[in-house]
Amino acid sequence: MKIATLVVALALAACGDSPGGRAVSGGLLGAGAGAAVSGITGHSLGTGALIGGGVGAGRWRAHRPPA
Repeated sequence: MKIATLVVALALAACGDSPGGRAVSGGLLGAGAGAAVSGITGHSLGTGALIGGGVGAGRWRAHRPPA
């Protein structure tokens, strides 16, 4: 239950007014999520953080908030 609450809180925190702001917040969230998943599955935390950060930044950079 604690993990689900943390995931929801982090997902809601990934917002920004500019594409750059969204990329930074998405990258940070992705890095944290990637490291967490890597740790749970027994893989390298650094690699998980790098992959998750790249995916998160790219995903949130491309996101267009509703007008």
